[in-house]
Amino acid sequence: MKALLLDLDDTLLDYSGGAERCWTEACASAAASHDQARLVSALSASRRWFWDDPERHRRERRHMLRAWTQIAAHALESYGAPAPELATAIAADFSARRRAVMALFPEALACLQALRARGLPLALVTNGDAVQQRDKIERHDLARYFGAILIEGEFGCGKPEERVYREALRQLGVRPEGAWMVGDHLEWDVFAPQRLGLTGVWIDRGGAGLPADADARPHRIIRSLSELLG
Repeated sequence: MKALLLDLDDTLLDYSGGAERCWTEACASAAASHDQARLVSALSASRRWFWDDPERHRRERRHMLRAWTQIAAHALESYGAPAPELATAIAADFSARRRAVMALFPEALACLQALRARGLPLALVTNGDAVQQRDKIERHDLARYFGAILIEGEFGCGKPEERVYREALRQLGVRPEGAWMVGDHLEWDVFAPQRLGLTGVWIDRGGAGLPADADARPHRIIRSLSELLG
């Protein structure tokens, strides 16, 4: 390993953990007069509907508060009580709760410190909303570990577009050979970098295993970032 590109959400930072609870609590707080079970169920269906559209996913992940507001609005419509102001309130409450509960995985900082101590060039490559992603980086004091930070909302495009990885390598001053990319998303963090000559490492924290329909294989599968230090 001569350089390492790292994903942020669900790789360094536990992004998905607690999401369901935060939606449930946001409903209870902002929409207490509604049938909670029905509304939470409608929100769950609305989230799947919203994010399962690839084009909408690509477009709206750069504007997360807007996305959450649209999800809440669609859920309320499905529930039978359309209310734009309530959708805004649910989304804002959810956003605050998510920010409060998100935390780095237990081994993340020690791993970054060890890699930097070895003098390894590191890049952080993340899709998403510029404001929210930058807030995560600053709140957890991550910038000091990285020689390059590429955020989709700042750079103008995101993974799996080739120029994202190429720009990270350019900023680090390294070539694809000997560079590794590590993340939880098989296409964005593993297969797309592999096509450029990087070593693709999939972090499968839950131990789900490679999907049967995967059209390629990671060079390596790990359960924890600590395994990079071997």
